[in-house]
Amino acid sequence: MTKGRGGGAGAGLANVSGALLAMSRHLEVRDVLKTIVVSARELLDAEYAALGVPDDHGGFAQFVVDGVSEEQWKAIGPLPRQHGILAAMLRDATPQRLADVRRDPRFEGWPDAHPEMSDFIGLPIADDDEVLGALFLANKRCPKPSGSCGFTVKDEELLGILAQHAAIALTNARLYERSRELTIAGERARLAHELHDAVSQKLFSLRLTAQAAAALVDRDPARAKGELQQIAALAAEAADELRSAVVELRPAALDEDGLVATLRTQIRVLDRAHSARVTFAARGVRALPAAQDEALLRVAQEALHNALRHADAERVEVTLSRHGQGVLLRVADDGGGFDPSAVRRAGRHLGLVSMRDRASGVGGRLTVESEPGKGTVIEMEVPGG
Repeated sequence: MTKGRGGGAGAGLANVSGALLAMSRHLEVRDVLKTIVVSARELLDAEYAALGVPDDHGGFAQFVVDGVSEEQWKAIGPLPRQHGILAAMLRDATPQRLADVRRDPRFEGWPDAHPEMSDFIGLPIADDDEVLGALFLANKRCPKPSGSCGFTVKDEELLGILAQHAAIALTNARLYERSRELTIAGERARLAHELHDAVSQKLFSLRLTAQAAAALVDRDPARAKGELQQIAALAAEAADELRSAVVELRPAALDEDGLVATLRTQIRVLDRAHSARVTFAARGVRALPAAQDEALLRVAQEALHNALRHADAERVEVTLSRHGQGVLLRVADDGGGFDPSAVRRAGRHLGLVSMRDRASGVGGRLTVESEPGKGTVIEMEVPGG
């Protein structure tokens, strides 16, 4: 029996409470969105659920689904536009409960690969006057008399409670991600200041040394030659400072710089931004297809984020090494650790699920080793291209 069935009002409120706790455990926007969708589908015992976050151009910036397989989702195609019943919910910010969405005059059809849906309930997620998104659920798993909607007024009330708290969770996640962006921006500003100081000192030394060399050219050519050699050394040091800083200040470009350089740059910045010691080493890494590079980078970023933000680690070691014809990514930390099986049971595993999905999506494999108080090791192995 799924969480959304039976038990009356008490069971419904208990399930809402469980959903709210699950939402509160996540800070990343994508994890919050997925948790909201999964919680809503389980709460109302629906076959399908989706959450759309609008953009400013008549479409959706994000659209998260549950109950639709990866293969189905790929076959459906691009993100939907804000049209028909979806547009009405975002525009009017009013709940919609329909016996058959296909019979609604606002219904405009769907792609051939889209699953069939009949009874429908939708609810906006709003923060005051701002509509942050909209929840859609379809095909209630229950007997439905002809022409009636399986979703009830009670379902709408429970979904309304969930939507109110979803707005809070989504707003908090957005603020958290914004604070991370500001932290990175502050770090980049600090690096720019360091660059200015370091290069200014080098250029000042170059100027003084050049003046000394000019004064010595006629009087003491041998000493002037030594000063000129010093100028060459100072110029080389200044060039190295500039080159290093430009790499660190430049946004990472995986397709231009490659996986190793991109990871090294990002980890250098994280090492400066956090009290924890963050190190990186690469050994014999072969060139990989772009999709595998992308998956490895995203898993490394997720694992680093978990170690630095949630595990209170003092040391994080990232290694990228050749493994047969493929590559092995290893992220090890000395943080608080956790019980992977308990995390899975409690539903706090969306980050791990995301990493596993990325690994399997490129034919790879992800393993997680952790114990409370003994740190965590995450390894991702991908085959050669």
